[in-house]
Amino acid sequence: MSELSLPRLGSLPVRLVRLYAGLALYGSGIGLLVRADLGLAPWDAFHQGLSVRTGWSIGLCITLVGALVLLLWIPLRERPGLGTISNVLLVGTCADLFMWLVPAPSTWPIQWVFLLGGVVAIASATALYINAGFGPGPRDGLMTGLNRLGLSIRLSRTIVEITVLAAGWLLGGTVGVGTLVFAAAIGPLTQVFMKLWPARRREAG
Repeated sequence: MSELSLPRLGSLPVRLVRLYAGLALYGSGIGLLVRADLGLAPWDAFHQGLSVRTGWSIGLCITLVGALVLLLWIPLRERPGLGTISNVLLVGTCADLFMWLVPAPSTWPIQWVFLLGGVVAIASATALYINAGFGPGPRDGLMTGLNRLGLSIRLSRTIVEITVLAAGWLLGGTVGVGTLVFAAAIGPLTQVFMKLWPARRREAG
């Protein structure tokens, strides 16, 4: 009897598992940051601000903003992939589901656990869905589209995230120490997880 062979790391089923596990984890990470109430990432402060003003759930705001940002891809000549569409449909839904299941912490130590757990969850989720190779999220594609027009990725990201952070704060989104922690930690942590979960296993020998 032949041995049962596991799917290769770069095979389609494994890539799909990575994609959807990453998106679910990303939404849960957002839920953790919202429940921590110590400050949100720029885009999520914007989503929360919209939620405050409209009365809609944060997850619905994430979905609607993602769809609107996707429309901006048209003049930037960016092309969505399966990962892009799945990001729009699932991240907000998973964030709402997580917040429905998990109540807000009642003590500040648990708030910090939620904050740090949310940052780690989002970093690991980003590595999972990027390495799945099904296309960037809508907000990431906006930055790569601006890069195509001549702006550096760093400048594009800075302009976009400062703009949405300011708008989110003005709308009533939570901006605080958690925002600073996220900004400082998300890049290095994502890099660590990108190396831990590479897109393909290197061939032996």
